[in-house]
Amino acid sequence: MIYSDALLTLGALFSVGLLADQVGRRTRVPRVTLLLLCGLAAGWGGLLPDRISSLTDTIMVAALTFVSFLLGGSLKLDSLKAHGIEIIVVSVSIVLVTLALVTLGLTALGTDPALALVLASIATATAPAATLDVIRQSGIDNDFTRSVKGIVAIDDAWGLITFSLCLSVALQMSGSDNGAGVSAFAEIGGALLLGLAIGLPAAFLTGRIEEGEPLEVEALAIAFLTAGLALWLHVSFLIAGMCVGALIANFARHHNRAFHEIEHIQWPFMILFFILAGASLHLPSVMALGAIGAAFIMLRTVARLLGGWLGSALARSAPEHRNLFGVALLPQAGVAIGMALLAGQALPDWKDEIMILTVGATVVFELLGPFCTMWAVRRSASALPPSHNPCTEVHRAPPQDGLPK
Repeated sequence: MIYSDALLTLGALFSVGLLADQVGRRTRVPRVTLLLLCGLAAGWGGLLPDRISSLTDTIMVAALTFVSFLLGGSLKLDSLKAHGIEIIVVSVSIVLVTLALVTLGLTALGTDPALALVLASIATATAPAATLDVIRQSGIDNDFTRSVKGIVAIDDAWGLITFSLCLSVALQMSGSDNGAGVSAFAEIGGALLLGLAIGLPAAFLTGRIEEGEPLEVEALAIAFLTAGLALWLHVSFLIAGMCVGALIANFARHHNRAFHEIEHIQWPFMILFFILAGASLHLPSVMALGAIGAAFIMLRTVARLLGGWLGSALARSAPEHRNLFGVALLPQAGVAIGMALLAGQALPDWKDEIMILTVGATVVFELLGPFCTMWAVRRSASALPPSHNPCTEVHRAPPQDGLPK
């Protein structure tokens, strides 16, 4: 049976995506936020048929896999040589400052230390899809945006490791250690091994076909195989995708076309991703946050700003960029929800508190965070010193999403 409602809905969603892109270009409003708001309205109005809603998880995994490939592709050796110290120092600083400040702040407000530690580890997660899309929409390619892409690429890896350690400590503090920390480390290690198993052969085999449709099929095959195998093996598909992308970018010297194909085909998936993500947002969770929730949001915001400034100062980043890293890295999305689900399963007594705080904070950061990222990216382009090095000059990246510009 052919489902006309599903086809009509897909056509409408893609039309909304095109409209959001054009409005975003004319108003400088992040199209991520526009799509999320459209999804929120569709969810409230019950406009999405069950056949589309049932595909939400699959579409989100596909879209995030494309994002992870592109983020991994940004970790080229020459880029790491130029920005590697900055990427590592800033990302580690943001994670550690967020962990310390949120834990101490929530504990001072009367939250159980074990619960505060878990919530702080969840606060370290970012939103790679939203951050990367804002950078792409801005068209700005400079030292700052390249560093931000590198930080986002490894930030969630640090976050997963931090979450694993903190969850294990919290379980011991609560007297219910069940080995969840060990299984989380196995998930990360397994993802790296899977990335190696797919990425090394792909680096040699891809790009041997003439330009055209086969390259798109090639890119889709690698992305979907990586995501499918990662889910089947219960390892992180984000880390596996980043690993594959990094290996292809660094070892496939005979071409660089595979990532262009992913850039061309990812935008339709991203439209569905952000709209469906918006439809799944639960605004009543924001109302249920209360004083602790407001404190959690404020502490995470201050921690990101302070951690970004401290890390960039230690890495001797350009002075005009030091106040911008934390602002650019405020968005938070699905990774945090995944962490909260795992924490709720491991700590059932605190499941409700963890989910309400995480979902509520995610709604706030997912809707407002892209505005902050856009401001920081545009500020970085206008903050070049008068005698800047021409090698670090701002370039306007060509459009990559296949939409009319």
